[in-house]
Amino acid sequence: MSALHRRIGADIERRILTGEWPPGARVPTEAELQAEYGCARMTVSKALTDLSARGLILRRRRAGSVVARPPVHSAVLDIPDIAAEIEARGMAYGYELLERSERAATDEEAWLGARVVALACLHRADGAPFALERRLIGLQATPESADERFETVSPGGWLLKRAPWTEAEHRIAAVAADRETALRLDLAPGEACLKLERRTWADGLGVTWAWQTFPGQAYDLVARFSPARPEAR
Repeated sequence: MSALHRRIGADIERRILTGEWPPGARVPTEAELQAEYGCARMTVSKALTDLSARGLILRRRRAGSVVARPPVHSAVLDIPDIAAEIEARGMAYGYELLERSERAATDEEAWLGARVVALACLHRADGAPFALERRLIGLQATPESADERFETVSPGGWLLKRAPWTEAEHRIAAVAADRETALRLDLAPGEACLKLERRTWADGLGVTWAWQTFPGQAYDLVARFSPARPEAR
């Protein structure tokens, strides 16, 4: 029984991961799977129980099983270009460099290399503050950033073109606007904001560490994803 229930589970998993059965699709009933594999109901039930425990399917009493939608914590956010995002909303993009310096990395920042470019900038949409950004760029991964002043080009868009990332880490939090953030985003101190912290690497080298703060009432994050697909061999 053990080998067959694993085979049934593997067949269903393959159909899910390849997109043959998308999220929300009905999974064959236990009776249908029994007939397809010529096995006992206990064998089919064990295979479905294992898939449910791994979050691949949802088992509903009387309604049968369906392919699960990926949970929120497993969705991978894209690396957005704020300028393109604002323009896609039909709004005019504006950019203002607030601070730029080059300095030695602290111990906490050492994963970016020995030296970093430190930036602060403001993104606008139709003239209104859209996001306050603070960012560190590792000079080891992107030595050309030492010569870029970032006075007319945003660091995020610049990096997307010159330092394609191979690994990223996101943290999202609801925060209250401190005095500086409130001033820059035209908010009242303590007003709710959404803060996105992001770290990226390119082939093992730290590229950037960024913090982007958005007015809470004017921005949300949407992750669009597809079922994972097996790597080509």
